[in-house]
Formats: sequence, C-alpha cells, structure tokens
Amino acid sequence: MTEDGRALVPSQTCWRREQADRFALIVDAADYFRFAKAAMLEAQHSIMLIGWDFDTRIKFEPQSPTMHGPNRLGRFLIWLPKRRPGLQIYLLKWDLGMVQALGRGMTPLFVLDLITTARLRLKLDAAHPAGAAHHQKIVVIDDSLAFCGGIDMTVDRWDTREHRDGDRRRRKPSGRAYAPWHDATAVVDGDAALAIGDLARERWRLATGERIAPASSRRPAWPRDLTPIFERVEIGIARTIPEFDGNPEVREIERLYLEAFARARRTIYIETQYLASRKLVEGLARRLGDREGPDIVIVLPESAGGWLERKAMDGARRKLLRLLWRADRHQRLGVYYPVTQSGEPIYVHAKIMIVDDWLLRVGSSNLNNRSMGFDTECDLALEAAPDEIEGTKTRGAINSIRRDLLCEHLGVEVDVFMAAFDRSGGSLLKTIEALRRPGRTLNAFKVEDIAEDESILAENELLDPEGAAPSLKEQAIRGLRDLISRMRVRKQTS
Repeated sequence: MTEDGRALVPSQTCWRREQADRFALIVDAADYFRFAKAAMLEAQHSIMLIGWDFDTRIKFEPQSPTMHGPNRLGRFLIWLPKRRPGLQIYLLKWDLGMVQALGRGMTPLFVLDLITTARLRLKLDAAHPAGAAHHQKIVVIDDSLAFCGGIDMTVDRWDTREHRDGDRRRRKPSGRAYAPWHDATAVVDGDAALAIGDLARERWRLATGERIAPASSRRPAWPRDLTPIFERVEIGIARTIPEFDGNPEVREIERLYLEAFARARRTIYIETQYLASRKLVEGLARRLGDREGPDIVIVLPESAGGWLERKAMDGARRKLLRLLWRADRHQRLGVYYPVTQSGEPIYVHAKIMIVDDWLLRVGSSNLNNRSMGFDTECDLALEAAPDEIEGTKTRGAINSIRRDLLCEHLGVEVDVFMAAFDRSGGSLLKTIEALRRPGRTLNAFKVEDIAEDESILAENELLDPEGAAPSLKEQAIRGLRDLISRMRVRKQTS
C-alpha cells in the first residue's frame, strides 16, 4: 500500500490513477443511450466504441426521438462522419464467432462492415485465449469524455429506472418483448477520459495491429443535461487482462475486490450479475466471521439468462450462497433480487460495489472467475481521500449513490429510506428488511429458492475458468476431468 494508505495503488489494485474533472453514475440504459448519443453528436476528432457486443438495430430513444440525427445506432454511425469532416469512428466488438453471431441476430454488424468508409471502421476482437471474451464496455469521445461500465449497446438492454410492468418500449428489433433490465455505467472527463482513451487505443492495437492517433485537441464534451455527482476527483482504472500472445496476465480488479473487502468496516454493498468466484466469496465469508465486521448486501438477478448459464453460474451461486450463509454467524448478510410492482424479476446486469462511504466501483466485471483472470475487463473506482474536506464531500456523495440505488430497488422515497435508516441505528441490512414489502421491492434469497440450482456444471473450469490455460485442449481436459470426477462422486453417493 502507499504511504497515504489508499486502497487504489497503481500496478497493484489499479492500472492508473487520474483526475476526472467530472464524474457521474448513469443508471439504466434509457439515460445511457441518450447521453452517449448527445456526446457523440459533439465529437470532432474520434469516437472509439470498444465492447462485448453492439447491435446496429437498437434505437437510442425507442419512442418519440428528441435528438438530431438517425435514431438507430448503425444509421447514426454511418450518418455522423458524413457531416463531421475529420471525424474517425472506430468500433471494436468481441469476435464471438460467425455462427454464434447469426444466432444472436448480429447480421447487421457484418452488413455494416460492407458499407463502412475510411472514417468508419468496424473490427472484431479475437485477441484473447480460446473460450475467453472481450468484456469491456467503453466509449471514448475526442479523448475528452469516456463512458465505462456494464451497459452494452445491444438488444435487451434499454429500460428506465421505473422498470414498469409491460413497458412497450422494451422491445427487441423483432418486436418481441423482453424482461425489465437493471444496469449501470460511469462517465468521466479530464485526464481520466484521456487515460481510458489510451486503454481503448491499446485494445484496438492488440486486436487489429493498427495504431490510432490520440485526439489532436481536446475540448469539453460533457452532456449538457447530465449533472455530475463528483468534481475534481481522482479515478482509479482497474483491469483484468488474460495472459495471451506473450502479454502477461493482469488481475488488478481481483486485488481491488479483496483489498476492499478486507478494509470494510460497516457495509459492503454489491450489485452483480453472477456470484461464482470462490476466492472472492471466501473473502466475504471471512468478514462475516469477524465479530465486528460489516453488513454485506448483495443484489443479484433471480437467475442467470440462458440454460447453460443457469447450470454453470446459478449452480456455482447455490454452492457459494450456502458458504456465505454458513459463515453468517452474526446475522449480517442479505442477498436479494429486485422485482417490479407486479412481482416480475428485474434482471441485474449492473456491476457496482460500494464499501462503507469511501469506495465506489463500477465497471464490467462480475464476481465470477472469468472476470478475475480470463476475460478482458475494465472498472473505474473512486476512493474518498482520508482526512480531507474534499474527502468528506466525496463520502457524502458515495452514501447518496447507495441510498439512491436502494430507493430504486425498494420503491421508496429518500425520506422514507432515511427515516428507516435512522431507526435501525445506521444498519443498512436492518433498513432493507424494514422496508421490504409487497410490490416493487427486494426479495430475499432463501435456501429453498436455490434448491433447483444444483448442477455438476457448477464451478466448472471449462465454463468459468480462473485464467488462461496454455491451450484450449488443456482447458477442455481440465474441465472434462472435473466434470467426470463430479459425476463419479454423485453416482457413489446416490
């Protein structure tokens, strides 16, 4: 650790620490898509879109567009450079394979590639170990503004913070409805945005062999209607990068999680799509065992998305939730999933952690093994400065973010939440339990709720590896050996 006692240490728990003139957390894709388009409309030099997935058919505003230019992502990206001399657009998407892409309805990206110009470039990112994914979700505009978090510009993502039942705007390009979706991303400007631009350019180089020049000049690009939560704060940029093609493994994100868990005093609040990393869950379990340890609140989706995800990720979740419940001797653990007013589960895709009132982390990483050492990830973290006036302001703002998220999930106003928090003596867990009720709320996971999640695919190295194996063959052998061993144990005990 550094002399000032910070948790964010370059080359250990983060890559770099850089100042952001402004920082905001954007919750849910309705606002993100709108602010991203507004920022791109101001671009003069370059737009870099680096992501797990893009779908050119999505609309920035599903009904009644209010902004200039085409409303669909693909048409907008074609239209914009024609009207902005000198503007270059770079779109880098994970290469998940042609067959999988067609199955997901991604044909429009390949059609777009046929009609791109010299100033609109689409490339597929295959610079990762076999079976790994490029999972970062980054947009950088003129090196002056950067979005980084958990929201992909693709289908099934758009939703408002109200998560209304039957919202007709939640439609796939095919017209089919999809379920409510909770997500989050961060936006920064200043030197922090320039650093994320450096990261995006390096990813483009690794994936394509081509170099992108930095912006020749930087000008303010902050969206006019977006109110910053923090001003003039230092941002830590943390990464996961698997070992590949002679490049070393980077596990800054994992180290930041574990350091934050160890330092927590009152509360660890987590929103994550998956709970499947035994190493991280054991870190949480150790804190539950401390007599004076923190409350731990985890918000998850009710279940994972597809069949294979449910078998692998929900199966791992079942095992690890049981581990946490066994460790919770002092009754300081709450694990929940959000629901709409009618009780429909809201899918949690956000990747957020708030520790006490001194650390906010938002990014692309989940609490699974892949995010710690196998997939490429990028998180932003903001740490309150110790014993400073500005640090006090930062801590207050971090508290307000956590309160705002919980008010959304519980369907209550801030004054109702604060009254319950005061009555609880400052216990976040007791506050949540006091405010849970029928309708829009957080439902608690119980042992009986996860009984069907048992699967021999849980914690399988082939599906959720901790890092890159020397070869796909070795990775497959490890996973199959593990699977065969589990089948034998199950047969012997049945």
